[in-house]
Amino acid sequence: MDLFHRLRLRFARPLIPAVEHQTNRSIGVRILLFLAVAAVAIIVGWQILKPSDVLPIYHPSQLDPRLVADDVKGRTGEHHISDFKLIDQHGAIVEFSDVKDNIIVADFFFTTCATICPKMTTQMGRVQAAFPKETPLMLLSHSVTPEMDSVPVLASYAELYKADYDRWRFLTGDRKQIYDLARGSYFAAVDEGDGGPDDFVHTENFVLVDPQRRIRGFYDGTKTVDVDRLIGDIEKLLDEVKDPLPEK
Repeated sequence: MDLFHRLRLRFARPLIPAVEHQTNRSIGVRILLFLAVAAVAIIVGWQILKPSDVLPIYHPSQLDPRLVADDVKGRTGEHHISDFKLIDQHGAIVEFSDVKDNIIVADFFFTTCATICPKMTTQMGRVQAAFPKETPLMLLSHSVTPEMDSVPVLASYAELYKADYDRWRFLTGDRKQIYDLARGSYFAAVDEGDGGPDDFVHTENFVLVDPQRRIRGFYDGTKTVDVDRLIGDIEKLLDEVKDPLPEK
């Protein structure tokens, strides 16, 4: 073998490992790029599919028509809880302006109810206990038998359930106004009626309302799992109140 061939073989041999090394390196880069793209896709997909921390804002058109009073059905735009003027367990007049800066949880009950109301009031007590006293939260329990649930009766009932007056008001007053609130504002009752002497509202619903008087959630006040969800939603709403969403 002449000198030229010997030199060619000598210098050509190292090229083979070099080419293999370069190929392996290229494959490694492609794998890393694939993994990076896959990771980004997973993150983006999770952001799209994960449950939102923003609670919905309910309007009459989005609800079961049975819950919505006839004079409210078909309304568009934001729905707001109506103003009211009722009397609490201490005999004080309560208007919406008195509680307007709070998150509100509302329900409808009567003190002589022996079925769902004790469960509801116990669960409302859980909501009260779940948050510090300084939390901007007000619980409003409206009596659907105001002619029987006088101020002294409500005061005794509130004491029985260890209600904190600063955060939990039991309300009595004009029967028709309370029934109109249940059906036309809070959409808490399925049954229809006119608020007259023969009318009766009996509902297990708790209704969550934000400081702008908009409905943000409905919950079965007799079920622990639903009230757990309510407590979690109040926490979300508290975060929203601290850091309001930008106006559309």
